[in-house]
Amino acid sequence: MLFARYFLMVLVAGIFALDMPQAVAQQMVSVSRDDVNLRSGPGTRYSADWVLGKGFPLKIVGRRGDWLQVQDFESDKGWILRTLTSSTAYHIVKVKSANMRSQPTTTSRIVGKVSYGDTLKTLERRTGWVKVQRDGSIRGWVSRHLLWGW
Repeated sequence: MLFARYFLMVLVAGIFALDMPQAVAQQMVSVSRDDVNLRSGPGTRYSADWVLGKGFPLKIVGRRGDWLQVQDFESDKGWILRTLTSSTAYHIVKVKSANMRSQPTTTSRIVGKVSYGDTLKTLERRTGWVKVQRDGSIRGWVSRHLLWGW
């Protein structure tokens, strides 16, 4: 009987351990349109601390009703109405300047430059690299460690 209890406890602990990565995985959203208010609390009666543009990526850190508490790439927090967000993947440049390259290597041709705070639509991911598009035009690969987002 003691062995059966021990086995059951180990089995339950193993199930929880297997499920853990899903529980701690960060959930991201992006702003779905231009000029969206990021508020100090979960409702329109709270002040608008920032105005965000379409595609701006945000990490969900909490929820209250239809409102999401989010954090940006500078660790600022605020609240946004869930219906003003999207599951379309975006990244934001977190360094002063970065090269966009034709291929996901540091030796490939530079096709453009991006700057701190630029919002980039995510097109593809490879180990250590992200293929992005800026303003619906230029496309290229940027090293993942220079970006924040999905």
